Amino acid sequence: MGIPSVRREVHSYLTDTLHSLISKLSPQEKEDSVIVVLIAETDPQYTSAVTENIKALFPTEIHSGLLEVISPSPHFYPDFSRLRESFGDPKERVRWRTKQNLDYCFLMMYAQSKGIYYVQLEDDIVAKPNYLSTMKNFALQQPSEDWMILEFSQLGFIGKMFKSLDLSLIVEFILMFYRDKPIDWLLDHILWVKVCNPEKDAKHCDRQKANLRIRFKPSLFQHVGTHSSLAGKIQKLKDKDFGKQALRKEHVNPPAEVSTSLKTYQHFTLEKAYLREDFFWAFTPTAGDFIRFRFFQPLRLERSVPALWVCNGEEGPSHLAHLTATWESPWRRSGLSLLGPGCCAGALLLQQLTGLPGCRFFFRSGNIEHPEDKLFNTSVEVLPFDNPQSDKEALQEGRAATLRYPRSPDGYLQIGSFYKGVAEGEVDPAFGPLEALRLSIQTDSPVWVILSEIFLKKAD
Repeated sequence: MGIPSVRREVHSYLTDTLHSLISKLSPQEKEDSVIVVLIAETDPQYTSAVTENIKALFPTEIHSGLLEVISPSPHFYPDFSRLRESFGDPKERVRWRTKQNLDYCFLMMYAQSKGIYYVQLEDDIVAKPNYLSTMKNFALQQPSEDWMILEFSQLGFIGKMFKSLDLSLIVEFILMFYRDKPIDWLLDHILWVKVCNPEKDAKHCDRQKANLRIRFKPSLFQHVGTHSSLAGKIQKLKDKDFGKQALRKEHVNPPAEVSTSLKTYQHFTLEKAYLREDFFWAFTPTAGDFIRFRFFQPLRLERSVPALWVCNGEEGPSHLAHLTATWESPWRRSGLSLLGPGCCAGALLLQQLTGLPGCRFFFRSGNIEHPEDKLFNTSVEVLPFDNPQSDKEALQEGRAATLRYPRSPDGYLQIGSFYKGVAEGEVDPAFGPLEALRLSIQTDSPVWVILSEIFLKKAD
């Protein structure tokens, strides 16, 4: 994580920012991260005073290597007196944004070798609890490595994550135009150069850039500074998404065609829910309605975390068996009960620890603003692609005449159902690759329905 800091005329927020960031890290996260502070000033007395203050306030973090403080050589910066005014900005503001671009470049190049990911922060922010694990999990959940920027705040250059391997390219681009435009404009230009076709319209360009620049909500960082590093500037910028209760939880799901017989309310479409853009909201369901996910390529669904429990697939309280040797002793010593509603009740405890569902499929209906808009009497069904063994394996004990998994007339097998608005569980590996997954509503519902979380983990 990189934090550039400059002298402010009225008040410095740097140490408060460091307290917020460090206090929200677990012991393991402190082992896995580095916070680099750039004192972006050439006055040796000022940089020395700030450095000594940080050492006095954070001696343990300095000694462990969690916190580093650097400053550039006085010869790093060019002569700013020859800058030309542009975009209606006065010369002092042009100098401020030009130097800021160079500060970012210096910090990025220093931090490039420190880790796999680099997160750009500012020196006047506060962070949410678990911000580091949230960012890491979001990055690891991305379906490909094609992304260039993951955004964890909607403001300026706060909470922007990059792959360290991309930093050289970003710095080279900024250095070509650092005199001309502010950093947020230059970042957008980088994306334009990489993916936009001049022969296509602006909407096509925006869609392409959206694949490289992905936003996480709600925001993990809030801007708290009022007095800007630009002399005389008062800024009251606040991230409206910070502190909000999430109305949905986002997951990266395998490519699929989504469809539903439900009547969508306003713009809350199923497509947007699946693509992590919004939640799905529909009018009152009736018996026979469905929500379907048809995969572009047949696939197997896999766990997102190591298998700790084997579930019996029964509705209601599950019978959990076989904890791995790695986890068996700690759980037993803790005295925690792993029993609870749903097939993967134990996995819910794991979800609380890791932030990731422990089941191969997970659906949550309703949200904090509309908790009653849940799915009732709704089954989860899968359509195997082409596996002649699935019927044989699905027979109870291999001999019974009745299928363990009820089959619909169109070939779907029922593998689970919603319980208190949630459906979770595993897919029998005997089914082989799946062509589709469907939520089938069995009876008329008295309420509207919201689908606020969709998680389908494709096997590696």
